Formats: sequence, structure tokens, C-alpha cells
Amino acid sequence: MILKRVLLILLLLAISKFSHTPHLKVTDPSSWTNSSVWDHNATIGSILRPSSEFYTSYTYGFDIEFILRKISHLSFFGLLGLLFYWNLKEQKYRYIKTWLCVAAFAFLDEVHQAFIIGRDGRIIDVAIDSLGAAIFLFLLYKGKKTASES
Repeated sequence: MILKRVLLILLLLAISKFSHTPHLKVTDPSSWTNSSVWDHNATIGSILRPSSEFYTSYTYGFDIEFILRKISHLSFFGLLGLLFYWNLKEQKYRYIKTWLCVAAFAFLDEVHQAFIIGRDGRIIDVAIDSLGAAIFLFLLYKGKKTASES
């Protein structure tokens, strides 16, 4: 039981660390340890106002970096969904509660990224993160259902 909690906390911290890393490139491991630089001009109001970049589509190209970054979003938040699920007690609506926890963390994570110079937070990434959790939770559900039918 303790291992599940530790793994959940470690993954939350890892995601937060990567979100806090400016100019992060999945294809360049040397960028994974860049020192954080806060954008002191950013505010919650400036980030979440309807005309902000938060609600716009991506401005950069569709290249290998972009593809790997989105695969990372799906994978990390899918794993986060599994860890949240395993840390919640057996209860009604456990899958939905798990997904809501991941979606809430994804939203906060994207807002956090918008405060880091060289990073941007996007609502579309919240959707991608939430989709990753939904896919992994669906696969878990199907796997458990198949196992119980055997």
C-alpha cells in the first residue's frame, strides 16, 4: 500500500519538475535540467483570460519533438491515472473520481507551465493529458473485466 502512494507522489513530483523546466526538449536530454526561470509578469488573470495563449492552438510545427512531447503527455498522465486509481479505495464511481483527479492535476500543471519562461500552458494539453488517463483507465477496466470473466 505504501509503495503505491510513494509511486504516485514521485510521478506527481516528476511531472511538476518537467513542467518547471524552461525550454525543455524531449529530444535533448541536456535540456531536462535547465534552471527554472519564473515569468514574473504572468498572473492567473493574464493566463486564464479568454483571449490568452492558454486557449489557442500550438504555434510551433508538427515535428518529431512535438509528437514525442504529446506521446509523453499521454503516457505520463495515463500512468498517473493508474496510480490514482490504485490509491483510491474501492468505491462507487472510482474510475470517474480517478479521471477527475488527473484532469484537475493536468489543468493545474498547465497553468503552472504558463508561469515558466520558455514553456507554455495550453488547454489542449489538459485534454491530451485527460485523454491519456481515460485510455489507460479504459484498458484497466477492460483487463479487469476480461480477467473476471475467465
